[in-house]
Amino acid sequence: MKPEELLEHIRTRHEDALLARGEVTVTVARDDLLDTLAWLRDEPALAFGAVADVSCTDWPGRDPRIWMAYHMHSMEHGHRIRVKTGLSEDDLTVPTITPMFPAAVWQEREVFDFFGVRFDGHPDLKRILMPDDWEGHPLRKDHPLGGVPTMYHGASVPPPDQRGL
Repeated sequence: MKPEELLEHIRTRHEDALLARGEVTVTVARDDLLDTLAWLRDEPALAFGAVADVSCTDWPGRDPRIWMAYHMHSMEHGHRIRVKTGLSEDDLTVPTITPMFPAAVWQEREVFDFFGVRFDGHPDLKRILMPDDWEGHPLRKDHPLGGVPTMYHGASVPPPDQRGL
């Protein structure tokens, strides 16, 4: 199925789906996420049976601040789709997709660790790369960059978050 045909099929249920640069994206409300993913998986013409990636982006000062992105792949048909949902800064929770897509267990843990998104119902939601006692979430744009002063040709270069422009 070509991206244009995929878009038309998706629009039978999600009118605001869009096609950009040959990729189909559908944006859904958090409460509709699980139903949408189940439909994408179970609809025979779509058969999105694999989650290729679970990621997110941080947009401080915007509402929603965090945008979750689920990149789905149909091994049967060879097509892909991105499903997005926005989370406001005061409620960074989304339902886990691990019962439908067990491979998402590690990907959700990584998003939790680096961005602070909580996945309701996740079987083992804990840090995956950062130490357990680490404060904050290093990929959020309000997290300090850190670093250490470095000597360079007799001069000291301060950490990135302490440099003047």
